Amino acid sequence: MMKKILIIQTASIGDVILATPLLEKLHHDFPGAAIDLLVKKGNESLFTGHPFLNLFLTWDKTHHGFRHFLQLIILVRKNRYDLVVNVQRFFKTGMLTALSGASSTVGFDKNPWSFLFSHKVIHQIGKGLHEIDRNLALLQNFPGNKSYLPKLYPTSGDETAIQSFKTGIYYTLSPASLWFTKQYPAEQWASFIRKIPATSVLYLLGSPADHDLCEEILRKSGHPQAFNLSGRLTLLQSAALMKDARMNFTNDSAPMHLASAVNAPVSVVFCSTVPEFGFGPLSDRSFLIQTEENLDCRPCGLHGYNACPKKHFRCATGILPEALTAQL
Repeated sequence: MMKKILIIQTASIGDVILATPLLEKLHHDFPGAAIDLLVKKGNESLFTGHPFLNLFLTWDKTHHGFRHFLQLIILVRKNRYDLVVNVQRFFKTGMLTALSGASSTVGFDKNPWSFLFSHKVIHQIGKGLHEIDRNLALLQNFPGNKSYLPKLYPTSGDETAIQSFKTGIYYTLSPASLWFTKQYPAEQWASFIRKIPATSVLYLLGSPADHDLCEEILRKSGHPQAFNLSGRLTLLQSAALMKDARMNFTNDSAPMHLASAVNAPVSVVFCSTVPEFGFGPLSDRSFLIQTEENLDCRPCGLHGYNACPKKHFRCATGILPEALTAQL
């Protein structure tokens, strides 16, 4: 009987969202269990008011990271989990899993500590396998074959906070990415925005760090009803706003997964990466936008680079704004 379960995913926002199907399945299979989640400090805001998450633990990797890591090991052991599910393949999370003292532990075979896990699962990228399927494979020893999708739960407070923005037909655009080669160029975002009818409202979304990029795009576009909301909304408020948009436009980045987690319509621009890696959108209405040019250098990597290795960046510049306007 599972009474206490811990899921570990301390990577980026998008990776954490793609681990939420595990929460859905475990809650369904063990409705009486207390499910805890360990995330990187800052990502806990995704789970404010989550209806069946018992507790979230945070790992502050920037301040006294190793000391905090040792404190986490002590805390996890003290909690006496029946099951620890490690979604990552990194050394420290593997060590935490192996030393957790849990009755059962499971993780991927590529984790260097997997030889000490109770169960290990083969990890492979490609062959059309989506990341959520890779993650759900960690629970393959549990009964049931029901499919689960990413899911977040904006609160009534989140809905209230963005209600004033839901006026008539509106779109959202999330133009930034952590990686340069995954980001559609600002000039082309601006060209696309100029094609959006002046009667429609457009909201640019992002973190505080994306504010200047959004301002640059707005200035170049000259759209009369485009507004910069970067840094003004929480992640859950952004998701709530995206849910009722006519369409949401993103790169292959975290906002795409936000859209999937509330089943919001989304059009995703893939530059240096490809959907076949298994990180594509999962909304009922989702569209993939890619260059039609056959580039022997694409994809150039799983996550992207800070600059185009070939210095031409045709995987992005070759995507015409008209490819996006088709989804307006």
